[in-house]
Amino acid sequence: MRKFTNLEAFAVSLPLDNIDTDKILPGEYLKTVSRAGLGRFLFARLRYDDDGTENEDFILNRDPWRSAGILVAGCNFGCGSSREHAPWALIDFGVSVIIARSFADIFYNNCFKNGILPIVVAPVDHDRLQNCAANPATALWKIDLIGQHIDTGIAPRVNFSLDAGRKAALLEGRDEIGETLRHHDQIEAWRRKYRNDNRRPPITIGVG
Repeated sequence: MRKFTNLEAFAVSLPLDNIDTDKILPGEYLKTVSRAGLGRFLFARLRYDDDGTENEDFILNRDPWRSAGILVAGCNFGCGSSREHAPWALIDFGVSVIIARSFADIFYNNCFKNGILPIVVAPVDHDRLQNCAANPATALWKIDLIGQHIDTGIAPRVNFSLDAGRKAALLEGRDEIGETLRHHDQIEAWRRKYRNDNRRPPITIGVG
């Protein structure tokens, strides 16, 4: 998993509540086990018309938000099914930070497994960030994970809270497999002890 320390990118405002994983990545695109290429199907039902052409009214089809790296959504983002393809599509598109009033639990956890920083902000900060993201002149932001703040270029900065363990994992680029490998020596020592403690005595077969 890639490391996350800070980000400078355009923020896009998607002021909708209850955006579910099927809206993030429709079910017909779940047949692949590869993460590559899913970005072009992100929000496919919103981005494209029935004939496959771009919906010009959808914000991700307009500059400068075509290259957005920060998404500002509403409440309960990522609800619905637990498909991990949804954060894969966001990462492949280029979104590394999602800011919302709240997240669905499974999606929130999946973000950390895939190097995405999910940020929960208070209503007053959320409204200000939505307004900044909707204006091209104020949509280029800086996210500082170490300092835990969002800089829109307009004072004051927005601070955010984050679990210390999850913060460290993002900074180190460490997913759950990486966390397990950190304890490789202890795991191997336990396995050797377990094998020795549970080794069966040899079976003696009598003759006569």
